[in-house]
Amino acid sequence: MSAFTYSQDQLKQLAQDVLRFASNKGATSAAVEISEGTGLSVGVRRSKIETIEQNKDKGVGVTVYIGQQRGNASSSDFSVEALKATVDAAYNIARFTAADDCAGLPDADMLEMQPRDLKLFHAWKISTEEALTIAQRCEAASFAVDARIKNSEGAGVYVNQSQFVAANSAGFIGGYPFSRHTISVAPIAGRGAHMQRDYWYSSQRNPKKLAAPEAIGQYAAERALSRLHARKLSTRKCPVLFEAPLAVGLIGALVHSVSGGALYRRSTFMLDSLGKQIFPKHIQLTEDPHIIGAAGSSAFDGEGVKTQKRDVVHNGVLQGYFLSTYSARKLGMKTTGNSGGSHNLAFTSSLTKSRDNFAAMLKKMGTGLLVTELMGDGVNYMTGDYSRGASGFWVENGVIQYPVEEITIAGNLSDMFSQIVAIGADTLTRGTKQTGSILIENMTLAGN
Repeated sequence: MSAFTYSQDQLKQLAQDVLRFASNKGATSAAVEISEGTGLSVGVRRSKIETIEQNKDKGVGVTVYIGQQRGNASSSDFSVEALKATVDAAYNIARFTAADDCAGLPDADMLEMQPRDLKLFHAWKISTEEALTIAQRCEAASFAVDARIKNSEGAGVYVNQSQFVAANSAGFIGGYPFSRHTISVAPIAGRGAHMQRDYWYSSQRNPKKLAAPEAIGQYAAERALSRLHARKLSTRKCPVLFEAPLAVGLIGALVHSVSGGALYRRSTFMLDSLGKQIFPKHIQLTEDPHIIGAAGSSAFDGEGVKTQKRDVVHNGVLQGYFLSTYSARKLGMKTTGNSGGSHNLAFTSSLTKSRDNFAAMLKKMGTGLLVTELMGDGVNYMTGDYSRGASGFWVENGVIQYPVEEITIAGNLSDMFSQIVAIGADTLTRGTKQTGSILIENMTLAGN
């Protein structure tokens, strides 16, 4: 039995109907996206069922242009009357919207007219009972690690299967089904005033590639146990090693800082940074939207613009921004196919060797702070100032000495980027970004 109510051909027909309604209404151009999805989410805590949620939803979003006046409207009803009413609503909004000389569809030569299949959909035919059993196995594995694991914030299994079709009056039409499945757990170690929690998860498009529930539970438990009896530190300056799951956040900070919206609003510290050295020469950042089955893969962006593999950073020099059609026009540039976000970013160093695993990265740091958790949103993208609550481990001579908590790490993103000493071979993918652990030469650590 299909996960979907509609076929791709039926969604394409609905999209073409919407574009026809918009043209008949008097729109000079229009774009539409139609989607549907199903989901299952289950949660257990201490082996007992906490949540069971199932969802089945659908939606249509319409953008109508009258010249360079733009209006948007949406609906969850796919009937002819509702689709016409949605087009009418978008048209009426456009009538009373000020003209914007950067508004409009992408140029026709930028559109992906023959999108390739990147194998982004893998159904998980799993019952609620089976999902609950997997969650219980995951949590039970964390409890089995050590008697000090007596509680948890729960374990969960999440199944998402969706599809969409996007089209516009410039001739683009394309869409595909996609999936995302996750197993997670968050055990709590210790008791009373001496409790620590941690978590781990595995997320894949293809359920066959998910880590075993027992492996996820065991690793999450080991992480929680390692944090027991954490200490505070005195204020100092020292090297900082960002564990891979957190290191992806540094890539996210770069993407945010060189994205079109921040650039044309002049709300970023990285204005006019194209062609400039922002990282050391050993650093590369590549974007590859066409990796088969990957989380960040897509043959076209949110506007139907074709995506391309490119070097975002080459030898430390910024080669490209992340632009949609609108933001590119505001900047007098061309879209980079990033309406909707980045695609499969890989952050690497030409100095990294296969032997540079996590233990090797600790040795490279020598004495300093290993960060395994960050709290708060202390990043000022206007200035680049970075200050976030943190916890992790104090390291001496390349060996972890003890866990630490209630500290703050601070610096400036410009300095942090330029002081990246090494990237580990302990590569991890989180969402659309991939990196190993990242070692920064010097940051301020605020403690006692």
